Amino acid sequence: MKTYLSKFLYVISAKKRTIFVLLCLFLLTSVLDALGIGLVGPFMSLATHPDLVFKSSWLHWGYVNSGLKSTSQYIALLGLGIIFVFAIKSLLYFQVQRYIFNFSLTQQGLLRLRLLHGYLTVNYTYHLSKNSASLIQNIIHETFLFCYSVTLPLLSTAANSVVVFALIILLLKTDVSATASILLMLTLAFAFYNRFKDKMAYWGKEGSESDTEMIRIINHSVGGLKETRVIGCESYFESQMNIQAQRHALTGSLFQVFQNLPRIAIEALLVTFIVCFISISLVFNQNPQNLISILSIFAVASIRLIPAASQLMSALGTLRNSSYSLNKLYFDLQELENSKLKSINYIDVLYKSEPEEFIRKSNNLKKLNFIDKISIKQLNYCYPNVSKQALNNLDLTINKGESIALIGKSGAGKTTLVDVILGLLIPNDGDIKVDGVSIYNDNLRYWQNMIGYIPQSIFLMDDTIERNIAFGVPDNQIDSQQLQRAIKTAQLEELILQLPDGMKTSVGERGVRLSGGQRQRIGIARALYHQREILILDEATSALDNETENLISEAIRSLSRTKTLILIAHRLSTVEHCDRIYVLEHGRIVKSGSYREVVLGQTISS
Repeated sequence: MKTYLSKFLYVISAKKRTIFVLLCLFLLTSVLDALGIGLVGPFMSLATHPDLVFKSSWLHWGYVNSGLKSTSQYIALLGLGIIFVFAIKSLLYFQVQRYIFNFSLTQQGLLRLRLLHGYLTVNYTYHLSKNSASLIQNIIHETFLFCYSVTLPLLSTAANSVVVFALIILLLKTDVSATASILLMLTLAFAFYNRFKDKMAYWGKEGSESDTEMIRIINHSVGGLKETRVIGCESYFESQMNIQAQRHALTGSLFQVFQNLPRIAIEALLVTFIVCFISISLVFNQNPQNLISILSIFAVASIRLIPAASQLMSALGTLRNSSYSLNKLYFDLQELENSKLKSINYIDVLYKSEPEEFIRKSNNLKKLNFIDKISIKQLNYCYPNVSKQALNNLDLTINKGESIALIGKSGAGKTTLVDVILGLLIPNDGDIKVDGVSIYNDNLRYWQNMIGYIPQSIFLMDDTIERNIAFGVPDNQIDSQQLQRAIKTAQLEELILQLPDGMKTSVGERGVRLSGGQRQRIGIARALYHQREILILDEATSALDNETENLISEAIRSLSRTKTLILIAHRLSTVEHCDRIYVLEHGRIVKSGSYREVVLGQTISS
């Protein structure tokens, strides 16, 4: 349990003081609970034997000072006091429960934000080995389980433990032997329930894995709907979904049924105890008045003890069932933090500074100025767990306003080089400098703010053209003039005029309502709207037909000299206008020059 708690405290975003306040509130409500129940027995005795008022010094003192004329009135007043205690306890209990739910759901939201922030900012290599279904599962489902199956049960365990402990103390003062019998029964019930702890953990693991698989199946089938329909493999995905749904249903139903076992067992055991206790007392001719007093306390205590004990056991079962989810979140958050540290460590070594100094420099937000050239020096990169270098001592200079092309066979290192330039991959060695200033020395964010990236497959939100161009900008901050300039330069004016809703037209999920060329032009408009000085086009026209490619190429050529262009291309016709072409092979530049020199093999005579 100690390990479980340490993982919980690592995952949760709340301050430890907040949790301590919660525990204090649990203790207060439990004390009031026990106090109210403890007063019921004596009140029953007073109601049946009013003369007991005169045998107790503090009751007699209260009666004398109350000014009441009869013991019946005095006992009725005491009853009102007990009702008041229960009312205060109930009100406090309600407020504590409200606070608990608010606390848990707030933590759920903060955890989702923490995970999303982690996934968005972690080293890019982290995502190379992750499935998006697993990330979605963690952000949506595992955080939900953390709230309802870890945080709430853990707080419930603390609360019910205090309640059970307080009630056991009360019952021990009432009758030791009877309480010992109840404790024995509860221990037996707990021991039996505890035998299935590994099963409950296994059911939780199966449920979580089946959920992840269902998200993955939905992503594959609906995400590739056109291919699914054409090939006719709907039944394949339906069969896969059915298997996972049955797997989830089986483990979920087994756990839910098993969760009812503590309540059923404890109810049966306590009813058995009360009947046996009364029978034994009658056989041994015990005083009926004492029996009524004891039974009244035990009866009222049972009203709270049965649900508290059963909830305690059920909560422990839920905690075991959700241990797999907690472990997933715990290890994922640790991996995210470690990935970030590795990214910082490289920059830290490169500039011989402490992590605190690096963070201070990063927060200084000194803006990079691109006036002359970008210098790439001795760049080396090797992917994690791969022995072969993807980039090997690569040197490259790009002048401002120049357009260059990177060509070469698959695996030559083109995409890796672009990912390093984009700041997605941090090199093992070497540096990238803008007018002599390293992009790593100040703030990588400013370097990335200078770059517009246009891939082969443009990501489009299921939203309007306007919002897809002004990607990530709130509606009230969209600059209409800037938007119009981007649309005109990307040659989107004609398309928008043809649409009934113009820029407000929805493009559909992943831009399904647009052609490939239209999607690419929105990608170009997006880069232009954000006023990026450097545009990187990664196979931006390779999937287009010749006519559409010519339109896109024309749009790209119109940007020459006004923007610095870096193109990756397989179609050599798209790089004909470039100032310089670099041929990559095994992570090295093996040839460079103009289109005539590199592609046509001609040299210009002096």
